[in-house]
Amino acid sequence: MINRELIRIKIVQLIYAYYQNGNRNIDNAEKELLFSLSKSYHLYNHLLALIVAISKEARRRIDILSARAKREGTPMPSEKFSFNKFAIQLEENKMLNEFIDSQKQIWTDEVELVRKLCNQIEQCTIYKEYMESGDDSYEEDRELWRRLYKALIMENEDLDQMLEERSLYWNDDKNIVDTFVLKTIKRFEPGTKRSQELLPEYKDEEDKDFARKLFRATILNADQYQRYMSDASRNWDFSRLAYMDVVIMQIAIAEMLTFPAIPVNVTINEYLDLAKAYSTPKSAGYINGMLDAIARYLVDTNKLLKPLADRSEQGRMKFVHHDDAQ
Repeated sequence: MINRELIRIKIVQLIYAYYQNGNRNIDNAEKELLFSLSKSYHLYNHLLALIVAISKEARRRIDILSARAKREGTPMPSEKFSFNKFAIQLEENKMLNEFIDSQKQIWTDEVELVRKLCNQIEQCTIYKEYMESGDDSYEEDRELWRRLYKALIMENEDLDQMLEERSLYWNDDKNIVDTFVLKTIKRFEPGTKRSQELLPEYKDEEDKDFARKLFRATILNADQYQRYMSDASRNWDFSRLAYMDVVIMQIAIAEMLTFPAIPVNVTINEYLDLAKAYSTPKSAGYINGMLDAIARYLVDTNKLLKPLADRSEQGRMKFVHHDDAQ
């Protein structure tokens, strides 16, 4: 589940914090990085467990309504939503239950929020159309939760606030983790029953190594990378750069030099996106020119042994090597 986009975000955050911390210890900082990434996987499981919590709340309501219907001799309420086939399968899922068992509390201490979400679901058009539909298939049940998640859970201020209060590590994670929850819902099949596989924490050990190597290379080679930046910005006032810009470029250079299989244009585009999200409005254009100039210098001097894709001339800058600067 933890992909390279999320890893890059975490490394930007942790490298920035590392330089703000007077007591710098790279081993402790690396542990913090891996812990932060593991919390993202916890969030993924928490959000899947939220579907289960809402379904249990729906069944509690059905029990109350059914008891009233028996007393009053009125028609029994529909159990279609409360016993949604996909939600029941998720509730019984072996991997999710192993995670839940390892945690002290999963949504039991957030009863009001779960009930509010249940109210919002019962009032929305998606739910009403589902309840009125004659389709009783597993596919419709699964599609209902995909649509409800996109409509009511992905953008929910109350939920976002609660998650932020519960863990500082979740502040910037939810948008990415939401995509993995939706992917998981789509992958569920009735035949797998409780053994349906959820996404693993890491796709493979290579991604975990990517996080460690990129983090360490950024810190251990900081002086050399910043020299490249200083030289590339000869006609700019490097000292007035936003500090986040320096961090982002430093990590981008580390990725270019440490991972030969990743194309340079992919690396630059990834960090331009991060600049747009985490730095100033003008940062992306400046970083684009800087990284392009640095990449060309590294290729020309055989420090970077991979080809450069053609990039826009806009923002390109002439690189002046430190030794040649007057």
